[in-house]
Amino acid sequence: MNARIVPHVPNELNPDAVVRSARMVIATEASAITALETRIGREFVEACRLILACKGRVVVSGMGKSGHVARKIAATLASTGTPSFFVHPGEASHGDLGMILPQDVVLALSYSGETDELLLILPMIKRQGTPLIAITGKPHSSLATQADVHLDGSISSEACPLGLAPTTSTTAALVMGDALAIALLEARGFTSDDFARSHPAGSLGRRLLLRISDVMHTGDDVPRVSPEAGLTVALVEMTRKHLGMTAVVDAEQRLLGVFTDGDLRRALDDEGVDLRGATVAQLMTRGPKTIGADKLAAEAAQLMEKHQIHALLVVDGEQHVVGALNIHDLLRARVV
Repeated sequence: MNARIVPHVPNELNPDAVVRSARMVIATEASAITALETRIGREFVEACRLILACKGRVVVSGMGKSGHVARKIAATLASTGTPSFFVHPGEASHGDLGMILPQDVVLALSYSGETDELLLILPMIKRQGTPLIAITGKPHSSLATQADVHLDGSISSEACPLGLAPTTSTTAALVMGDALAIALLEARGFTSDDFARSHPAGSLGRRLLLRISDVMHTGDDVPRVSPEAGLTVALVEMTRKHLGMTAVVDAEQRLLGVFTDGDLRRALDDEGVDLRGATVAQLMTRGPKTIGADKLAAEAAQLMEKHQIHALLVVDGEQHVVGALNIHDLLRARVV
């Protein structure tokens, strides 16, 4: 009869000990990551060269905790321009090996470099001529020596005080995978638009794909008045269009300025201004911030934040007003 192992639970948590332990883990793993930097050289360049020359996909594999890290690396590669997927090495020897083709590149993770499930499928990988890149912590291990390229992910110690749970070693492997992904991204000239195409859903896609033309108000919904308009006319236009401002345009619809809630408050505070007789041209802000319809909606959010404004006019190359938007439009589009 198997005895159930009951974990020891202290009667009282020691806050100092908890903080000390957490800081030790962070310091240990940070030190290991720093050490990786000196190992980036010829082998890393060769790994990138193999992947860039790959006509198929990068097949990432690993067992246990290394398998979890391998899945994440495969996902990162795939989202940054390098077609990739994860294959479980145990399943590979039971049929999934057919997913690996000669035109692919295999990226295998194993700290020991002696993982049985990986070593079992190596002969088939080598026989069909599929290039093999290995990330291990043992440069003289079976996996490392059979690989076409070996990336050294060795560490001085695990963060686990027992030296048993993979902690620092998996962090090092993950960082090495991220380094590969970003180096490849830059080598391919991968852009934010490319990234957005593989992330159409969620906030990333919205921020990277949504254009000003997708969210701006157009036509009669754009508040605009002539420079000769009085304050009352401007206020009525602002109220009707609900954007907290109005464009001031000439007869050709070219932008002359903008009149906002802030301009109104400043006029009310200025005792020298005759509000009854003043024209909007006398009260407006000249040279307002504007944006083009082809710009990203995220750029409008950045512009508003930088200049502490809540609305923007959209103009074409000849300064004709073609649209308008405010912070609420960006909020509705979930850009901010």
